[in-house]
Amino acid sequence: MLKKRYLLTPGPTPVPPESLLAMAEPIIHHRTDEFRKILLEVTEGLKYIHQTKNDIFIFSSSGTGAMEAAVANILSAGDKVLAVTGGKFGERWKEIAEAYKVDVIPLEVEWGKAVNPEVIKKHLKETPEIKAVFTTLCETSTGVKTDIKTIAEIIKEHEAVLVVDAISALGAEELKTDEWGIDVVVAGSQKGLMIPPGLSSICISEKAYKKIETSDLPKYYFDIKRAKKSFDKSDTPWTPAVSLVIGLRATIKMIKEEGIENVIQRHKRLGEAMRQAIKAINLELLAEDSPSNVVTAVKVPEGIDAQEIVRSLRSNDDIWIAGGQGHLKGKIFRVAHLGYMNQYDMIIAICALEKTLKGLGHKFELGKGLLTAEQVLFSQ
Repeated sequence: MLKKRYLLTPGPTPVPPESLLAMAEPIIHHRTDEFRKILLEVTEGLKYIHQTKNDIFIFSSSGTGAMEAAVANILSAGDKVLAVTGGKFGERWKEIAEAYKVDVIPLEVEWGKAVNPEVIKKHLKETPEIKAVFTTLCETSTGVKTDIKTIAEIIKEHEAVLVVDAISALGAEELKTDEWGIDVVVAGSQKGLMIPPGLSSICISEKAYKKIETSDLPKYYFDIKRAKKSFDKSDTPWTPAVSLVIGLRATIKMIKEEGIENVIQRHKRLGEAMRQAIKAINLELLAEDSPSNVVTAVKVPEGIDAQEIVRSLRSNDDIWIAGGQGHLKGKIFRVAHLGYMNQYDMIIAICALEKTLKGLGHKFELGKGLLTAEQVLFSQ
């Protein structure tokens, strides 16, 4: 049987032909007016997606590099920080900060639940010396969306800065950086920005810049001061990933043509269709109360290994979804509706999922998930 691969993981996500073709063009030298013009266009495009006038710097790294840049540039030795650890990537904030010998207060949240902003408010009141609060817009390991707007409102009047991992959520979830008052936003290329892994970015507010001026932690490649000197001249301090930047220009153009509000609404509709379909075939969502439009995390019934679902879809249907991470491995699977995806990607995913679950003995009405998804997707 002819196979066609469908990539439905929360990163990397599918890359549009427009971007692939742009990256296939002969490479150009980066210390030229030609590339500087492209870099400026991309930077301004990222500001549009972030909905900000703040500075944005691009690094040749995965999103974790921008996370490390945030820690290394805004903090000093001995600083206290609050890290929301409700999943694998919230834990990463904690681990990076600890690597830099920062005093981390972990705010542990049950995986599958969203942090209560009032708990953050309580921590800031009890420990006013907290210099930064680290959290995620979408916790990709659990499919949970965080109420960043409310958290930003709480932190506005505090000395602390709000640092948000929007690596998976940028371009999929609502993010109004300036209006909400977010101080630092980090992002990555292989999610909603729709290009291969290898680029990260960091958005810096004026409040965060004040922290950068006094930071004494070690830094070199991810030094924001160095980056700013270069980016103010539409240049980079180090050799950039030229082809990826050119590919990003193509996908930013697509996002602008669709309109960022429409892009977010598309993700919302795809996410709702997937969630309703999952419930219709007698499965439970992990993130029932605060689900993300990036990825749906699904609990598996007793007696079924989630990893077997992932393997079966991959080997039999060439459909790639993700399994659980950490202690959720084997207990959940995750289906993304992120980036270069539309309603028909969801139809294919649900159809194949129904077939796989039937083969594993799960009891449900065949076709009900598909019908439910269609009712959500085609009724608007």
